[in-house]
Amino acid sequence: MSDFIQSAPLEGQKATEITEVWVFYDDDNIYVSVRCHESDPSRIVASEMRRDNTSVFAGSDAVGFILDTFYDRRNGALFTVNAVGGLADGQVTNESVYNANWNPIWDAQVTRIPEGWSFEAVVPFKSLRYQPGDDQIWGFNVRRVNRAKNEESFLTRIPIAKVQQGILQSSLAATLVGLRVPSGARNLDIKPYVTGSVASDLAITPQRLNEGAGDAGLDVKYGITQNISADLTYNTDFAQVEADEQQINLTRFSLFFPEKREFFLENQGLFEFGGIQASSSAGDSPILFYTRRIGLNAGRPVPIDVGGRLTGRVQRYSFGVLAINTGTEPSIASSDATFSVMRVKRDIFRRSSVGVLFTSRSPGQGTTNLAYGLDGVFALSPNLTVNSFWARTRTHAIARDDVSYRADLNYAGDRYGLQLERLAIGRNFLPEVGFVRRTDLERSFMQGRFSPRLRNHPLIRRLSWVAGLTYIENAVGRVETRSGRGEFALEFHSSDRLAFTYSREREFVPLSFPVASAVVLPPGEYDYGSAQLSYTLGQQRKISGAVAFEHGSFYSGHKTTWSLSRGRVTFIPRLTIEPTYSLNLVDLPEGAFNTNLIGTRVTYTMTPRMFASALVQFNSDARIVSSNARVRWEYQPGSEFFAVYTEERDTTELRYPGMMNRSFVIKVNRLFRF
Repeated sequence: MSDFIQSAPLEGQKATEITEVWVFYDDDNIYVSVRCHESDPSRIVASEMRRDNTSVFAGSDAVGFILDTFYDRRNGALFTVNAVGGLADGQVTNESVYNANWNPIWDAQVTRIPEGWSFEAVVPFKSLRYQPGDDQIWGFNVRRVNRAKNEESFLTRIPIAKVQQGILQSSLAATLVGLRVPSGARNLDIKPYVTGSVASDLAITPQRLNEGAGDAGLDVKYGITQNISADLTYNTDFAQVEADEQQINLTRFSLFFPEKREFFLENQGLFEFGGIQASSSAGDSPILFYTRRIGLNAGRPVPIDVGGRLTGRVQRYSFGVLAINTGTEPSIASSDATFSVMRVKRDIFRRSSVGVLFTSRSPGQGTTNLAYGLDGVFALSPNLTVNSFWARTRTHAIARDDVSYRADLNYAGDRYGLQLERLAIGRNFLPEVGFVRRTDLERSFMQGRFSPRLRNHPLIRRLSWVAGLTYIENAVGRVETRSGRGEFALEFHSSDRLAFTYSREREFVPLSFPVASAVVLPPGEYDYGSAQLSYTLGQQRKISGAVAFEHGSFYSGHKTTWSLSRGRVTFIPRLTIEPTYSLNLVDLPEGAFNTNLIGTRVTYTMTPRMFASALVQFNSDARIVSSNARVRWEYQPGSEFFAVYTEERDTTELRYPGMMNRSFVIKVNRLFRF
């Protein structure tokens, strides 16, 4: 296959470089081979080798291919290879949700050739789920990213409006015929682990000091049929997971932290509800199933004794059932509980679906909390989508005002965009296996966008004007928030972006709250606004990131913010430094204060399957210095070795910051595949 078609910058035009693709298969595997011709091989950009890093695709010359194994034209498995051998993989749900934390068994080898670069990838059929039958028809598409030209091209024609998610669009993919796959494959994966650790924790009672421990556990995956699989876990351990990134909270609402634990990330898209992605902050919209409620309490781990998950697809129905039992953690009250989740979705029309979700939390001592709801995602056209849900919770001794609903219309064309939303959350809407940022609200939201492309400008590729209005009132009709936001941005051919944003907000604060550790904001109505200027450097550069300056009024005073986000410095493809920084200078009549959030992640990648990384953070608001260092080595596909050191120190100590807790863990697992 060849003759790739540009999606950007010139939609529908022939790709400027030749790409050739071959597909083979045998009794055990499917193979994809790609040759990327490059008229000037010295311009090949390859800056990330570590598996599953976002820059595998975003900052390098790369190729991704998607396999729509059920040929439902909406879901698939995506595999990505870049020019230096970096690998990434993920599950695609409903052409919009990408779960980058799915880690199937597969491999690829990259070679530089005189005319460019090429690779060969092998994906075992045991790593995939597909419809019953020996003879298969799959969806198939390939995306090539040429970073030097900031050009993206595909095997099939993808509209420029979909360029950012073009490879996810299974409905626009080619059709792969002639496959004969293993039938009745009931493969069995058994993955035991052992750990050894030394830990100290001075923040609990009784304190722990250099306590040694060892443990073992087991994960099992069984393919009941070609399209239904069961997962079992016993004494689950997540010691290898990287620490959370610190955040500064200057609001009266809860912060959102993403899930990072592998067991909960697989098939995550199936459990997402109402078109809201649980993998990132949804703002005010509630997340009915938030997996961090299981096995974590205020960021502290709670032991998971046993759990199971059954997921699959039968014709137009997708389903998932999850049950987890957590044990007792002496330092956390009422930590033992049983969590149950059930999800059923039915595909309707071409790219729409309706479904139900049920969650339950039964604590060892206390009452059961239930949540249930109906949702629908309706794709009325390639660019017009309606997302909706209705949900309710049941908690002992709490009745009425326990319903939430949302209706969202989103038109996402290339030149024009429009979003209209109505959201309501009752005061007693309390899903204990979910996440709710704030309750007791009825929100109306509108946002419009105009983003023309400049075809002949030598520097600027696109202009963008965005304006949005938010109106929030509580159940008794009291207006709590009125806000407006406008942005003007320039997108350059180099993928750099310059943006100017102005926002204005009027907020009613019903109760006093601590905006900082020693500053309490009294109840009242506040009117404030700010302007922000930001510049984002494209990820293909040796130095990239987003630098922003913001100044304006803030509640009863003023605030100035300097920030560096998504920073990245690449010395060589194996070594990267990712700095972040945020400084808030706040001056209020109630008191003046500053907050600093400083973080740096350093990563050295030995091979695509072996790396060492360290994340060091300082949060002046929490007065904590934290560090997390990890070594990960996938010594054979699916089998891993981890060494992890974690430490937190209190900066309020007069001398060198006093230790709060620290641990050193060695973990080894081994995959046995039958």
